[in-house]
Amino acid sequence: MQRYGSIIGVKKEKLDEYKYHHANIWPEINAMIKECNLSNYSIYNFGELLFSYYEYTGDDYEADMAKMAADPKTQEWWDLVMPFQQPLDGRKEGEWWAEMEEVYHLD
Repeated sequence: MQRYGSIIGVKKEKLDEYKYHHANIWPEINAMIKECNLSNYSIYNFGELLFSYYEYTGDDYEADMAKMAADPKTQEWWDLVMPFQQPLDGRKEGEWWAEMEEVYHLD
């Protein structure tokens, strides 16, 4: 199992909409997340920042992420929520959410 944490900005004027859509997430999105071997997925909000955490239990992360990205319903979901987000300066090339380094974990 591998843990992932990432961070992104959220547009202040879009925060309530972002929260609404995630409180009412489409069942197909949750199903695809699980199908791609992600579990314990959470998104937290602090001010104009969003923090996500999930655990990956598969054996080919890149293939699972490609599967998710190719899914039409996931693409529709991303088209809906991505305009609410504001990627952070300093993220790696190709990242939308900036991947964070795990510095401590208690098992």
